[in-house]
Amino acid sequence: MSTDAPDRESAVPQQSTATVCGPVMFRRDRKDRIGSADRNLLDRREDSDWAHHDPWRVLRIQAEFVEGFDALAEVPKAVTVFGSARTPTDHPEYEAGLAIGAALAEAGFAVITGGGPGAMEAVNRGACEAGGYSIGLGIELPFEQHLNEWVDLGINFRYFFVRKTMFVKYAQAFVCLPGGFGTLDELFEALTLVQTRKITRFPIVLFGSEYWSGLIDWLRQALDASGKISSGDLGLLQVTDSVEEVVRIIRTTVEQACPEDAIEMGRVES
Repeated sequence: MSTDAPDRESAVPQQSTATVCGPVMFRRDRKDRIGSADRNLLDRREDSDWAHHDPWRVLRIQAEFVEGFDALAEVPKAVTVFGSARTPTDHPEYEAGLAIGAALAEAGFAVITGGGPGAMEAVNRGACEAGGYSIGLGIELPFEQHLNEWVDLGINFRYFFVRKTMFVKYAQAFVCLPGGFGTLDELFEALTLVQTRKITRFPIVLFGSEYWSGLIDWLRQALDASGKISSGDLGLLQVTDSVEEVVRIIRTTVEQACPEDAIEMGRVES
């Protein structure tokens, strides 16, 4: 029988000086990973690839949500209004935007737009001139576009999906003036959220029956007729040419959902 016994002392790793970096300890060949936290933060690095990696993007996205939530947390009852940035100031649709902005302000609502020119500017201007609260949520675009001068509170976003969250979270309704891809994008985003009951009691009003009639006909003939949407889904959209009707639809919904808000607006006896 062999009398050799394992050399237990040799099984014990050689003692090595430990290096502590914050809450983490490194020994042996792991020490090459450490460095002073302050030095790592403050040293100038030539390689900036980290700024384009997904973990850093997550922090930027988080920061945008925090900025938006913080800035809009105390916004009163509001209505988000969309419309084309290309609407000329002498166009009837611009006049409609002015009237809608003013009417919503007079009814006690803040207005939220994309903060750009055209129909968005008209709504912000109408609300501002009527003494209301005018909010613009802009977006970084490849072409230059600034927040219009009628915005009282403005935020510029990098990410469309963060901006969309703000449009929905702080509004009691959507109004869509004639617009292009951006307006359609927001319209169908809102429709999907209401249809799937992610948000409730959220009226969506299309202003301008002549402009929107083709879309409504297509939704009815293609989607509804073929069963691609549920029966009654088209009722989520309301079309009107009347500014007064826009306000009536929204106020009725608010009164049904939040009677205390209706009391504040002077429509219901307390």
